[in-house]
Amino acid sequence: MSQFTPKPWPRKLRSTEWFGGTSRDHIYHRSWMKNQGLPADLFDGRPVIGICNTWSQLTPCNAHLRDLADRVKHGIYEAGGLPLEFPVFSVGESSLRPTAMMYRNMAAMDVEEALRANPLDGVVLLAGCDKTTPALIMGACSVDIPSIVVSGGPMLNGYFRGERVGSGTALWQMSEDIKAGKMTQEDFLEAEQSMSRSPGSCNTMGTASSMASMAEALGMALSGNAAIPAVDSRRRVMAHLTGRRIVDMVKDDLKPSDILTREAFENAIRVNGAIGGSTNAVIHLLAIAGRVGVDLTLDDWDKLGQEIATIVNLMPSGKYLMEEFFYAGGLPVVIKQLAEAGKLHKDVITVSGTSVWDEVKDVRNSNPDVILPVEKALTQQGGIAVLKGNLAPQGAVLKPSAASEHLLQHRGRAVVFEDIDDYKAKINDEALDIDEHCIMVLKNCGPKGYPGMAEVGNMGLPPKVLRKGIKDMVRISDARMSGTAYGTVVLHTTPEAAAGGPLAVVQNGDMIELDVAGRRLHLDIPEAELEARLAAWKSSIEAPKAGYIKLFHDHVQGADTGADFDFLKGCRGAAVPKDSH
Repeated sequence: MSQFTPKPWPRKLRSTEWFGGTSRDHIYHRSWMKNQGLPADLFDGRPVIGICNTWSQLTPCNAHLRDLADRVKHGIYEAGGLPLEFPVFSVGESSLRPTAMMYRNMAAMDVEEALRANPLDGVVLLAGCDKTTPALIMGACSVDIPSIVVSGGPMLNGYFRGERVGSGTALWQMSEDIKAGKMTQEDFLEAEQSMSRSPGSCNTMGTASSMASMAEALGMALSGNAAIPAVDSRRRVMAHLTGRRIVDMVKDDLKPSDILTREAFENAIRVNGAIGGSTNAVIHLLAIAGRVGVDLTLDDWDKLGQEIATIVNLMPSGKYLMEEFFYAGGLPVVIKQLAEAGKLHKDVITVSGTSVWDEVKDVRNSNPDVILPVEKALTQQGGIAVLKGNLAPQGAVLKPSAASEHLLQHRGRAVVFEDIDDYKAKINDEALDIDEHCIMVLKNCGPKGYPGMAEVGNMGLPPKVLRKGIKDMVRISDARMSGTAYGTVVLHTTPEAAAGGPLAVVQNGDMIELDVAGRRLHLDIPEAELEARLAAWKSSIEAPKAGYIKLFHDHVQGADTGADFDFLKGCRGAAVPKDSH
């Protein structure tokens, strides 16, 4: 097991600097807290636990977290702690514009400063929607007090006319069917009513479920946390048990830096391949690693994922949804299967205080059609493929389990869209010179370009191609795509176009070669011509003049390192700030 020695208990805690004395300032801090009806003996030196809540009605995935916060409080009180709930910025995927990704770093800043500035000894991170999970973990890592994640859980299955409706995945499918003339607008509107039929996050293996799985695989959540449906009573039990556990973590002083080792990240990367997880997990894990000082790179994603089979038969890669995944045994079964195959570090410590292997060794697979044996895997190469070449010198990513096998090696003529508005203006034009053999190229949708790096990389195909029955084409961009999406989509091309990367100078008619097996993405023009185009390039992106958007533009780093701000990398610690009076 990873080496960890619990600290002696009892001892003086961080919160004592606020509450533990008879000075004017101690009395000031305690007396104001007591206006909430808190008895005096709650300030006797026991662990003070923050409940960092991303509840918001503007974040539908997280709109049920108030109830879970109450369950966490029950557990904290039972274990002898004092729970104090507080809100932080809630990054809602479904409504935030221009993209939730632009606000992940802001939420992480909010979490970090709230934890450091307040009398907290540990924290329960209540997350759910895509960016809330990485944002909360990133912020907690930069303070490094005992921290544990509780996810809100996925929605129940959707059904439309007897068929499963997967969050996001069905939306992309039906939207393409409308353009192809296979579905009426009336049917689309009827199907809408079945897409979100309970509280919770996406019921596919989209980014929310992928990041809940990453939190569990990293050891930052109790075993079994990722897949329990939001409305299942066992989700409340998980929250209750987590409340109990965080108090013991504070007594032991078990911190993110103890858990988030290099080996923990390697485990998570392999688990992401096995579950067919979102490409967004690449960016988020790189950013989290940057906060704890672990040297994680795109090359690690490629190397560690290449020999991992995708064994979770869930949309968008497979057939089922998160509800069935939970009934089959959830992530613990996947972790056990990987560990038994020698693909995981079994001895890494988790928030439970025990090894990952001890957590999963006795679980059983209750449905081998949902969690497949390796010989029946959806793909034997399920990890994220990292592509490099003169079109992506610092890398680009592709999800093989969601791609079309016949397109994984492809040469085609580039059809270029300078930005998302250019794409929208041209894609439905019957005069557009494009066929299914072409490669669609979208520029200026990276972190600086969009701004924020929106999920527009899975560009819808032109109607005249869809009417032929074609369902996939190679698409290349510096954007992201939803974890619920699918297709042969090359994403996160770095350097991005807005930063002067080679993607910026691709022209209509250029030939591009994609070779996933060879990990190559090549713009087939003479090197001298590429250099000349880059030398003549001028940015078309106007730099923001003020506000958070300017801060983002000026300080965001590339997707290849996690798109964090340059000044937020690393841990700044939990030193108690100066007195306020």
